[in-house]
Amino acid sequence: MRLLAGTRPDRALTLVEHLAVHGPLRSRDSDMVDQIAAAGLTGRGGGAFPLARKLRTAAAGRRRPVVVVNAAESEPASEKDAWLAARAPHLVVDGAVATAAAVGADEVVLWVHRGACATVTALTAALEERRHLARREPAVRIVEGPGRYVAGEASAIVRHLSGGPALPTVSPHRTAERGVDGRPTVLANAETFAHVALIARHGAGWFRAVGTPDEPGTVLLTLRGAVHRPGVVEAAPGTPLPEILDLAGGPAAPLSALLVGGYGGSWLSWADAATARLTRAGLDELGADLGVGLLLAFPAGRCPLAETERITGWLAAESTGQCGPCVNGLPALAEDITALVRGAGPDRLPDLVARLHRRADLVTGRGACHHPDGTARLVRSALRVFADHVEQHTRSGRCPDLASSPVAPLPAHSPVATAGSWR
Repeated sequence: MRLLAGTRPDRALTLVEHLAVHGPLRSRDSDMVDQIAAAGLTGRGGGAFPLARKLRTAAAGRRRPVVVVNAAESEPASEKDAWLAARAPHLVVDGAVATAAAVGADEVVLWVHRGACATVTALTAALEERRHLARREPAVRIVEGPGRYVAGEASAIVRHLSGGPALPTVSPHRTAERGVDGRPTVLANAETFAHVALIARHGAGWFRAVGTPDEPGTVLLTLRGAVHRPGVVEAAPGTPLPEILDLAGGPAAPLSALLVGGYGGSWLSWADAATARLTRAGLDELGADLGVGLLLAFPAGRCPLAETERITGWLAAESTGQCGPCVNGLPALAEDITALVRGAGPDRLPDLVARLHRRADLVTGRGACHHPDGTARLVRSALRVFADHVEQHTRSGRCPDLASSPVAPLPAHSPVATAGSWR
């Protein structure tokens, strides 16, 4: 383990414990960006964008940059960033501080969702422990934003930190060019900055010693569903997916499918997943993406369409209410999935399935953020992977699995919030 080295399940590492595990943070200001480029570190928040390119863009701007750590876990089933920030807060802050020094930033913002008590407590305590370092480090502050799914999206964070509501927006500029208050902004998730802290200590060659040439290093994953020990694990790209599940004690029941990438991710049949490896290229060939780093093991005997119906309904309810694809498209997708699961009847099936595909196409790429795209991806993958379930529902009527407890954790449905609640 690298990121999870020395971490405890019950509390955060103190500064003394952190230094005992990782040693002091070495100053690499002059070559930090080159080290990150040589390491091949990409963002671990879902986009997999090369971090060094962000840093060079931000450093070349006319105004002093700002560094933003996204430690908010918007995905209900994922907990890797929140867990890391709550158990290894100094590693996250180290990475943000090293990044700030590399690009000349004088401010670091730690972004968390309001109500994330464990994360806020750990980060607050860590900053208090580091007070004696204040003269050598940039100003670091914690900002709590709305606890909504889309409020953790990059443009929503930038908009909130600039004084507006935490709602996604379309901008012709990349965040690294113009972000918070128009300043160049290096925004990445907590895991990405923790990797920076390790590269600053050990260098690019050490980072590339695990993983694959195209995807070096390790990644954090949240394992959920039918595994013996659900939680956060660390693995190297290239590892077979069954071996990833073994890190959580292995399957707790025979599996029929794996949800990869989060609630806006893709379903894979277990037959495909069982022979796949943890690489973006390999997952892409199967129509999936690592996304937020969630793997949900789905047990045989449960209905994956009923699970898709629950998730789609929740995603539709998490709309910001500001774009047509979310206001109209997502509720329509949710209604059609509900009709399918509750028994559309053989006469309605062809039209219903065709309409689901058509509506998924209509919402993709048309919102201010990628929320509609992810929901459409989930629906398309369900129709593709579970074609036998689709046919079965036309014969059996209402799915009996609707009365069962969800496999995927889902918060209560939230109504579309008013503008004030996004601040």
